Amino acid sequence: MNVSQFPDRIIEIDQEQYLYFGGTAYLGLPTNKDFQELVIKNIQNWGTTYGSSRSANIKLTAYENGENFLAKHIKAESAVTVSSGMLAGKLVLDELKKQTDSFFHFPNTHPAIQIKDSLPVFLNGDINPRLLDSKTEKITVLTDGVSGFQTKAIDLSVLATISNHKEITLLIDESHSFGVLGENGCGIYSEIKLPIKRKIMISSLGKAFGLNGAVIASDAAFIHQIKNLDIFISAAGMNPAFVQTLADAADLYKTQHQKLLENLNYIDQKLIKNASIKFDKNYPLIYLENQNLIDILKANKIIIANFKYQENANNLNRIVITANHISEDLDKLIAILNGYSN
Repeated sequence: MNVSQFPDRIIEIDQEQYLYFGGTAYLGLPTNKDFQELVIKNIQNWGTTYGSSRSANIKLTAYENGENFLAKHIKAESAVTVSSGMLAGKLVLDELKKQTDSFFHFPNTHPAIQIKDSLPVFLNGDINPRLLDSKTEKITVLTDGVSGFQTKAIDLSVLATISNHKEITLLIDESHSFGVLGENGCGIYSEIKLPIKRKIMISSLGKAFGLNGAVIASDAAFIHQIKNLDIFISAAGMNPAFVQTLADAADLYKTQHQKLLENLNYIDQKLIKNASIKFDKNYPLIYLENQNLIDILKANKIIIANFKYQENANNLNRIVITANHISEDLDKLIAILNGYSN
């Protein structure tokens, strides 16, 4: 299905209008007029792109402003922006390879933080025995903030049971939790209170935050290490106009996050709970187990996300709620889902 404008809450396909519950613009920012005005103002000041190294002798204050906002919002000691979430993952893994004896991963970890020879945290439903042995080593655990096909933050309590012979670094990809979960959408990084040596968060900013780019957040020493990597030094940074917009849009992020929470609460009050419909009132995704529902929704002029996330995987049937949906949109969606439940 091809469309000729940004797919917000309404899209036009073959000259017919449909409600749209797809994408990843959780805070509804790409079409938000106030947000667009901030972006335009900053493009006029900072240009459309800046191809120089972040380590060049000329330093743009846009980076300092935006990265200070991100660190404060995430509640991290320090943060740095890069041009994409995939690059953020590569930079962090490149640095961690120097400091890690063994990598372990939670199920369904995003490709951005996958690494060769990583071992699963769980084997046959139990913690990997390698994490319980007496071998002294430095390990890094890789996980998403919210795993695929899930609607709640990852349960990291298993990390507390790992042998005290292991020095633990945690790398968490919050691309689908930053801007959504936590106080004002701060993500889950600050809530992780576990016996670990270091925690590192990466996140795309092209989802909830509405801007192409990504963030890496951690302690100041680790962010300093990232800034000294050859790839970071030789690569152009995130668009400075976008980084400045992060700081300028601080209040707007809070407003849109509150709108999103209100929409989710509205659904929670009216939706009939059903085992084939996976929904949590704190998270803007509804997963559908039954393929027939996609056809029913489409017949009622509602389009949702429906695609294979990875090769050889099952279809991802996902309803995405954003801050831009209005009660009439939600009522129509809920009526169809409740009709199926009945």
